Amino acid sequence: MDETAHVQRLRRVGSAQARPAQRVWAQRLRRAGMLLIALVVLFTIVKAWMPAPVAVEIMEAKRGPMLVTVDEEGRTRVKDRYVVSAPLLGNLARIELRPGDTVEPGTVVARLVPLAPPLLDARSRVEAEARVAAAAAARKQGYASIDRARTALAFAENELTRQRGLSTSGAIAPSVVERAELEARTMRENLASAEFGARVADHDLQMAQAVLGRLGGSHVQDDQLDLTASVRGRVLRVIQQSEGVVQPGTPLLEIGDPAALEIVVAVLTSDAVHIEPRARVQIERWGGSKPLAAHVRLIEPSADTRVSALGVEEQRVNVLVDLDAPQAQWARLGDGYRVEARIAVWESKDTLSVPASAVFRRTGSWAVFKVNDGVARVVSIDVGERSPELVEIKSGLQAGDRVVGHPSERLADGMAVVPL
Repeated sequence: MDETAHVQRLRRVGSAQARPAQRVWAQRLRRAGMLLIALVVLFTIVKAWMPAPVAVEIMEAKRGPMLVTVDEEGRTRVKDRYVVSAPLLGNLARIELRPGDTVEPGTVVARLVPLAPPLLDARSRVEAEARVAAAAAARKQGYASIDRARTALAFAENELTRQRGLSTSGAIAPSVVERAELEARTMRENLASAEFGARVADHDLQMAQAVLGRLGGSHVQDDQLDLTASVRGRVLRVIQQSEGVVQPGTPLLEIGDPAALEIVVAVLTSDAVHIEPRARVQIERWGGSKPLAAHVRLIEPSADTRVSALGVEEQRVNVLVDLDAPQAQWARLGDGYRVEARIAVWESKDTLSVPASAVFRRTGSWAVFKVNDGVARVVSIDVGERSPELVEIKSGLQAGDRVVGHPSERLADGMAVVPL
């Protein structure tokens, strides 16, 4: 009994001694939990305030070939085109040729006939008929004068013969023969004058009758002028097809050879100064499956002012391009077709370059965002030639360096980035 009580007393003493230790451990655990919660809250706050990495497109600086071109829209054009024009005032007969028809030298392409006389009103017609009657009367009078002059001439010549016979026998004086010769000569001149007057009367009658010919339906236009082709080719365009009156110099149709094409590219004068004759050209978007090879033949010496699609005035000059590709490849190209030309102005087989989208202006110089260990840093660079796709790097980068391809306004120096 005594031993049992002693054991219980010892247990009560040990339990009393263990309670403070438990309290200490409980307090320590509670403090550790509160500290852990505070650290988690602090980490959450710090993480919330820290900027998140920006997702960017990362590209690489590489060495390789680079081509700088001037890209502009162009139009095909027949090199030698001939415009057939009306040489004089006349009535154009309807042109039967159509665009695409083949013509040879000497082929009649158009005809001009004289203009029809104008219409006459009643008063003008009466006047014209009166003039015809007067001209006819004058014509009769003229022929009557011829008959009188011939009769008088015959009498004077007979009289001259008779007087010469008498003068030979000495019956009359020589002066009588001279008067007879003068009379005969006068009659000959009178006959010539009468014949001339008759011809004048004939012309007057023809003119008066021509005025009435338009109303009488007897006017026939037999005269015509044939306009012929001077070269072999095809009809490019019929400018005046219907019948009608044309003035001198009126263009009627155009003739050319569609197989002899050139391309006219209007470029800005600031780009034209970099283009060299015989420069390589690539023709794209012309309708075929493959680009066409070509070269620059001529840069016209004079520029002109043109208005762009945005309404901006620009100084542009025509660059003439000849096709090098076989004609069989572009046989379907015609006059006035739209194409796109890429004219080479600079080329290198081995140069360091980055995509043009990675380069931007910063404080008066060019720069890129260079990516190292997930952090984007602004790096100043020296650039050389530029193309729509690439920019030549002279200094500031090395081959293999990674750069941000399309930096946005959110990206700043020292920000963390992750690849897209």
